Amino acid sequence: MTPPRPYRLAGDPEQSIPLLTPDEERQMHEADLPETLPVLTLRNTVLYPGVVLPITVGRDATLKLVKDAYAGERLVGVVAQKRAEVENPGPDDLYRMGTAATILKLIKMPDGSVSIVIQGQRRIEVEEYTQLDPYLEARVRAVEEPETDGDDPAELDARIRSVKELAVQIVNLSPNLPSEAAYAIQNIESPGFLVHFIASNLQIDVAKKQELLETRPLLDRSQLVLDHLEQEIRVLEISEEIRSKVKTDVDQQQREFFLRQQLKTIQDELGEAEGSSREADELRDKMDERLPDLPDDVVETLEKELTKLARTNPASPEYGVVRNYAETILDLPWDHTSEDKLDLGRAEKVLDEDHYGLDDVKKRILEYLAVLKLKGDMKAPILAFYGPPGVGKTSLGKSIARALGREFHRISLGGVRDEAEIRGHRRTYIGALPGRIVQGLRKAGTSNPVFMLDEVDKLGTDFRGDPSSALLEVLDPEQNDTFNDHYLELDYDLSRVLFIATANYLDSIPAPLRDRMEIIEINGYTPSEKLAIARRYLVPRQLEQNGLREDQFTITEDALLLLIEGYTRESGVRQLERTIGSVVRGVAKTVAVGDAERGDVAADDVPGFLGARKHFNDAAERTEVPGVATGLAWTPVGGDILFVEASVSRGSGRMTLTGKLGDVMRESAQAASSWVRAHADELGIPADAFRYWDLHVHVPAGAIPKDGPSAGVAMTAALASIYTRRCVRHDLAMTGEITLRGLVLPVGGIKEKVLAARRAGLSCVVLPEKNRKDVEEIKDEAVEGLEVHYVKRITEALDVLLEPDPVEDPAELFTVPDAEKRLTAPPAPGAPVVVANGGVEEPAPPGVR
Repeated sequence: MTPPRPYRLAGDPEQSIPLLTPDEERQMHEADLPETLPVLTLRNTVLYPGVVLPITVGRDATLKLVKDAYAGERLVGVVAQKRAEVENPGPDDLYRMGTAATILKLIKMPDGSVSIVIQGQRRIEVEEYTQLDPYLEARVRAVEEPETDGDDPAELDARIRSVKELAVQIVNLSPNLPSEAAYAIQNIESPGFLVHFIASNLQIDVAKKQELLETRPLLDRSQLVLDHLEQEIRVLEISEEIRSKVKTDVDQQQREFFLRQQLKTIQDELGEAEGSSREADELRDKMDERLPDLPDDVVETLEKELTKLARTNPASPEYGVVRNYAETILDLPWDHTSEDKLDLGRAEKVLDEDHYGLDDVKKRILEYLAVLKLKGDMKAPILAFYGPPGVGKTSLGKSIARALGREFHRISLGGVRDEAEIRGHRRTYIGALPGRIVQGLRKAGTSNPVFMLDEVDKLGTDFRGDPSSALLEVLDPEQNDTFNDHYLELDYDLSRVLFIATANYLDSIPAPLRDRMEIIEINGYTPSEKLAIARRYLVPRQLEQNGLREDQFTITEDALLLLIEGYTRESGVRQLERTIGSVVRGVAKTVAVGDAERGDVAADDVPGFLGARKHFNDAAERTEVPGVATGLAWTPVGGDILFVEASVSRGSGRMTLTGKLGDVMRESAQAASSWVRAHADELGIPADAFRYWDLHVHVPAGAIPKDGPSAGVAMTAALASIYTRRCVRHDLAMTGEITLRGLVLPVGGIKEKVLAARRAGLSCVVLPEKNRKDVEEIKDEAVEGLEVHYVKRITEALDVLLEPDPVEDPAELFTVPDAEKRLTAPPAPGAPVVVANGGVEEPAPPGVR
């Protein structure tokens, strides 16, 4: 059939609406269709019969479909997608009913894509998809169009008139639609095309448009369009009401602004504007008092702001912004500093009073004071205390401030995700504030306080910026003398501030930020250190908090050791203090009710306050069978022991790893297996053990992610034990990385691991030779009674780790008769096959190492 004649909108030669007469629409519906059609899929819209629709083609399959169809009969089936996000839709992602369409024009765009103009012909129903590649093709059936059969002509005519009237109202209410569109709608003669044309332009979702397409009687279809038009009119009327109200509010604000300006001019002429400058004069007097401490650029900025404040009407929103800005500048301690107390003896005494141990930290602070005393002025260091929770990192800041005689301010950075928290908000925002650094200096009142950045490893990042990047300037001694806060827009000298950061975990701190800090590791406490801390600090503090005098409570040393080893197993003393508090509160209760005048707590009395003992030394019980080795692990909260279990069963030489192990730990297991297989003859392991027996390696606490190379020695010991049937010594733990050549490489966290072995009641540890220096740094009392073996090769370690006699002969256990060998499938090429974490390869987050 011939294309429909267009109705061109006046004043816009590029915009036109193709109009169909009833005869043209009838010819289009009666046109014959081929049995199969290529299927063109649409996102977010539906094509109706008679409607012309431009489409940009981007998918490769759709591009080929369009080119093939355009070169042929130019006829395609157009079907809408159920979900727009599906990139390559299949038959299940498409509606069954669509529209046969003719490609009227094909335009190649400069970017390689293709735009086409298609016109719907008649409705079709997809019966079966006959082709899926390179594009969809389906056998279709034309849907008959008995729109007027059985419909009341008068009722249909009334609804069509209502549709036209509502559509014209929408055109008049919509500012983006030309008024000529109303004349075009009035000139559409075909009822079916009118309904389809308006339906294609409705602001409704695809499911509702598809419902219109699938509704067969024209009377029902026109009613659906009528309902949607009424809803659209209600929305447009509300929008128009809102626009009118906003315009009225804006006009009122402009009127008030002009009146205020006129009032200000009249007051200036009459000399009556003194009231608005009273606060400006008060701030100017404050500035004059502080002139010796204010830099020249700050004085210049204040002069401008105070002049502006004097000329601003107090009722203006700008007045409060200018006043707050000027007050913030005047409240900052620009050149006001506190005098340092440079008595090294006093400082050392203060640090020793507040904290037990922590010699490295105290040594660094005393070095800083010594240089400051000799030089007179120097840039403050950027210190970072790194260690497990509860070892006193945060409280050290207060002690350092007291030793230096400086003000102390603490900022908790845990969970901070907004860069403006560090650099401040720009004054253009309502309710803008300076950043936490400037606010802290304002509260401290001096330019050289001790500033503690707590939990710096827990900073976050989101769409508001990266706070850790904003800290780069703050914590760089070469840059922080000109720190610029977005709110102040003035340079501030932070070089005299002693910044102290605390962290539990260094890996989450970005490398550039870590590079700007002097890292001081604070390790966990030994049992003897915990005992001293409990006696000196924890017990007196809990007595004070719970209302008991010193003569009303005593606790024996054995009871404290039981609390340390049987009820708390941590690197710090935070949980220990809570446990002591529970015992103190139990005594306080008996004193309060009058049952006793005082409480004397011995080791036998502790279960009565805290219940049964929570931690036991079960390493001996767990290693009494072959295949179990006790390793040493480092965690962000301190050291711990880690059991590695191995078992064998009849199979084909496969190896399975479980326990939520990371990539590095899985590779350690593979290296250990390769070494044991390579040295099977030396260890006395039959060859059949690797070909006809499956190996399963499991690291308990399966819900906790584990990673790192330091379990290599423990895994080798467990494998050697299960294959040689020699038990691993029950009083011994080990750590170290293993290589394929059998070398034992050094690992980190030695002090935490050694302390974990002591807490677990072990009497011997096996460490890499190159970690000897780390053990020498540990206090003698921490390793007293602990036998330490240093090894360079895994063969030396196994001589110490394994019991000399096997529990059974491995040759008898692992030897497989020839008759059974023939029935057993040969091992897969490249065995052993590693199946990690139940067959699911997944990266482990930082956990036990």
